[in-house]
Amino acid sequence: MAALLSRLGAFAHRRRMLVVLVWLAVLIGGAAGAVSVTPQTSNSFSIPGQESTIALERIGQEFGTGSGATAQVVMRAPDGQQLTSPQNAAAVTTLVEKLGTLPGVASASNPLSPTAPTVNQQQNTAYSTVTYTAVPGEVTAEEQTAMTDALTAESAATGLTLEVTGEAAQAPLHIGGIAEILGVVVALVVLAITFGTLITAGMNLLTALIGVGVGVLGITIVTGFTELSSTTPILAAMLGLAVGIDYGLFIISRYRQELSRGRSVAEAIPLAVGTAGSAVVTAGITVVIALAGLTVVGIPFLTQMGLAAAATIVVAVLVALTLVPAVLSLLGRRVLPRRQRAAQYGAHAAPVTPREGRFLPGWIGTVTRHRVVALLLSVVALGAVAVPFASMQTTLIQTPPDGTTQARAQQLLVDGFGPGFTGPITVLFDGAGATQAAAAATPGITALADVVTVTPPIPNPAGTAALLTVVPGSGPTTEATETLVADLRAFLADNAGGTTASVTGATAVSVDVAQSLDEALPIYLLLVVGLALVLLILVFRSLLVPLVGVLGFLLTIGASLGATTAVFQWGWLGSLVNLESAGPLISLTPILVIGILFGLAMDYQIFLVSRMHEAHTRGESAAGAIRTGFRQAAPVVVAAALIMFSVFAGFVPAGDATIKSIAFALAAGILFDAFVVRMILVPAALALLGERAWWLPRWLQKLPHLDVEGSALTQDEQPSTPSAAGAGGQGGGATGADDPRGDLVGSTR
Repeated sequence: MAALLSRLGAFAHRRRMLVVLVWLAVLIGGAAGAVSVTPQTSNSFSIPGQESTIALERIGQEFGTGSGATAQVVMRAPDGQQLTSPQNAAAVTTLVEKLGTLPGVASASNPLSPTAPTVNQQQNTAYSTVTYTAVPGEVTAEEQTAMTDALTAESAATGLTLEVTGEAAQAPLHIGGIAEILGVVVALVVLAITFGTLITAGMNLLTALIGVGVGVLGITIVTGFTELSSTTPILAAMLGLAVGIDYGLFIISRYRQELSRGRSVAEAIPLAVGTAGSAVVTAGITVVIALAGLTVVGIPFLTQMGLAAAATIVVAVLVALTLVPAVLSLLGRRVLPRRQRAAQYGAHAAPVTPREGRFLPGWIGTVTRHRVVALLLSVVALGAVAVPFASMQTTLIQTPPDGTTQARAQQLLVDGFGPGFTGPITVLFDGAGATQAAAAATPGITALADVVTVTPPIPNPAGTAALLTVVPGSGPTTEATETLVADLRAFLADNAGGTTASVTGATAVSVDVAQSLDEALPIYLLLVVGLALVLLILVFRSLLVPLVGVLGFLLTIGASLGATTAVFQWGWLGSLVNLESAGPLISLTPILVIGILFGLAMDYQIFLVSRMHEAHTRGESAAGAIRTGFRQAAPVVVAAALIMFSVFAGFVPAGDATIKSIAFALAAGILFDAFVVRMILVPAALALLGERAWWLPRWLQKLPHLDVEGSALTQDEQPSTPSAAGAGGQGGGATGADDPRGDLVGSTR
C-alpha cells in the first residue's frame, strides 16, 4: 500500500494544477447540484416494522389524518377566572378565528367546542390544535414568527396567557453559528502554532473545508431524491471537518520532516503520502467501518447518518491523499518556517532537525518509569468519570429549552391537565367491532398502574377502527410511563376483543426505538470491534497491542458517556455548555458516539503506535521504541486532538439539543482518549508488556502485512544533499517549488 500511495503522491506532485482544478470543479458542481434540488429532511426518528410505527401508518389510512405539521396553542385564563365565562369564551373564539387566518395555517380547532372540547376540569386551561399546510420540519421561520406575534398581541388585548408548542413551533436545526466558527478559529490557531507558519495552517484548513464542502453538498443533493434525517448533514460536517484537518495535518507534518532531512520536494511528497498517507488510509478505513457498521443495526435513520458520515470520511481521505500533496507541491518549501529554510540554504547548509521540547520526552519518560502507577491512575480516573454512565436514561422526546414559549406551553399543560398529558399513549383497535372492543377494554386499561384517564373510543367513519387515548400519571420520559407501555401491550394481548390492538404515539415510538437500540448495540460492538481488531493485527503484527487499544477505548466510552450523563441528565456544570434544561439523553446518542469515537480512537492508536512499531522494526528495544515513537508522533497527535476537540466543542454552546449532547460526548471523548488513554495508559501498558507487546501467535503470522509505516520506502531512499534538494529531485524536473527563496512553482532557477 505504501508503494501505491507513494506513486499517487508523485502523480499529485507532477499534475498539481490538474488535481487542484478537478477538486474545485467537483466542489462547484456539488454547489450547483445542491442549489437545484429541494431538500427533504425529517426530524422524526422511527423504525419501520415496529408496532408503534405500523399503527401510526394505519391511523393515517383509517382516519385520513393529514400530514401537515401541528402546533398546540395553550391558553390560560387570568387567576380566579374560567375560560368558559362569556368574556373569555368570546376572546377564545376570536383567537381561534385569527389563528386560522395566519400564514401557512390550514385549520385551528376551538377548545370550547361542545363536540370536541379540549379544556381541563377547572376550565381555566385549554389548547387549540393548529394544523399547517407544510409537513413537519418545513414550517418557515416567517410562519412561526407570525404565530408568536399574533399570540403576543392577543395576550395583551385579552389578558389570557398564550403560549405555543408542538412540532410546527420547533426551530430548525442550524449550522455555522458563532460557536462553530470559533471552533474553526481555534483549530487554525493550533495549526499555526504547530506548523510555525500561517500559510501552512491556512492551507491545511482550506483543504479540509473543501472536503467537507464536497461531502455536505453531496448529502444535500441526495436529500433532493430521498428524505434524510435533519441531523445527518450536521453530523457529517462536524466529523468531516475534524478528520479532514487531522488527516491533512499528518501528511503535512511528515512532508515537513522529510524536507528538514534534506529531501527535495519531489522526493518528500511521495514519501510523505506513502508513509503518513498509509496511516491515514488505515485510520480512515477504521472510521468508515465504525460508521458503515451502523447499517447492521437495521434502523434507517442510523443507517443514513452512518453512510453519510462514512462517505464524508472517504472524501476527507481522498482530499488528504491528492489535494493536500498537490497544494504542498505548489507551496514547495514555504511550508517550513522561514528560519528553517534559511538554515538549510545558508553558508553552512545542512539538513535541519526541528528542535524538540523537553515536555513530551519528560512525559513519556515519567510514564514508562512509573508505568504501574500511571496505568492504575489512568484506569481509576476514567472509571470514576464513567460512574454516572450506569444511571444514563435515553428518550426520543426532547425537553424544550427553559424560558422558551414551548417550555412555558408544556408547563401550562402539565399544570392544567397533569404531567402525563404531554406524553399521551394512543391505542388503535383495528378490525370488525373495533369500537365495541375498545369500550370493553377501557375498564381494564383504566385499572392499570399510572393511568389517570382513558378517553371514550373514537371510531373511524367506516366503523372498522377505533382510537383510545391513555393519559399517564407520569411524564413521557419517566420509567413509569415506559413501564405503562409494556403493561398496556401485555394487557391488550389477551383483551383485544377479536381485533388487532396496537400501542402507539410519540411515547411508544420512543420506547420502541430505545429498546431496538439497546438490542442492536452488542451486535454492533461485536462486529465493529472485531473488524477493527483484525485490521490492527494486520497493521502492528501483534495481538496484545490491538487488545490494549480496544480495552482503552472501552474506558474512553465509559468516561465520555459518564461525563455527558452528569452534565446533560444531572445538570452538573450545565452553565458551561449553555444547557437550557436537564433530562434524559437522546436515544441515538450512545450508539452514535460509540461508533464515531471508536474510529477516532483507533486513529490515534494507529498514528501513535505505528511510529513505535516503526522504531521497533528498525531494531530498537521495546522500551526505546516506545520513547522514540512517542517523541515523533505525540506532538502531531496532541495537535490533532486539540483540533478535533475545538471543532466538536464548537457545536456545543449554541447547538440543537440533539447535536449538543453528541458534540459534547465526542469532545470529552477526544480529550479522554488522546491525553489519558493513548498518551498514558497505552505507553504504560506497552512498557509493562515489554517485548511481549509485539508477540504474534505462530498461526497468525501467515496473515498479510500492512506496511503503514512505509518501511520499504524509508529503507530504499536516502535524503538528498541540500544542494540537490534545490534541483527538483526525481520525477518533477526543475521546479521552483524547491527554490529556497519561495518563488512560485514554475519559475526557473
